Amino acid sequence: MLPLEGEGPLGPLLPEHLSELFAGIALFLVVWWVVAKKVVPMFEATYAERTAEISGGIEKAEAAQAEAAAALAEYKAQLASAREEAAKIREDAKTQAASIAAEIRQQAQDESARMLATAKAQIDAERALVVHQLRGEIGGLATDLAGKIVGESLTDDDRATRAVERFIAELETESTSERA
Repeated sequence: MLPLEGEGPLGPLLPEHLSELFAGIALFLVVWWVVAKKVVPMFEATYAERTAEISGGIEKAEAAQAEAAAALAEYKAQLASAREEAAKIREDAKTQAASIAAEIRQQAQDESARMLATAKAQIDAERALVVHQLRGEIGGLATDLAGKIVGESLTDDDRATRAVERFIAELETESTSERA
């Protein structure tokens, strides 16, 4: 394409007067200097503030996360300690229950032995009393019967008592030999 009339090799960008070119360059340098000295530092300050806020927020978040991790570790330690204490309390309760049960069992056995001994002593006393009473009654009946058989009264108490005791001793000897 051929350049139009009044247009040079730069086309429409070529100013008509050289002063326009210098004024454009001077204005560009002034705008560049104003941007470099005023606008860029404001952007840099804003960027630095935001960077500081972001890094401060990250640091706060990391600190909060570390604090939460420490609190979690402390909570887990307390929970483990509480579990250990609960296990110890359970074991102590089991041990205490076992000792109480053994103590109660021993008391029951002691009470049972005491009651058995008391009952045996009472039975022996009652047996001795009954044997004594029976001897007296059997002796009296035997004397009366012997007196009726013989036809005379056996009033001699010593003789009658000896005869009765001998008779009872013979009965006991016979019953002992039959048991064996």
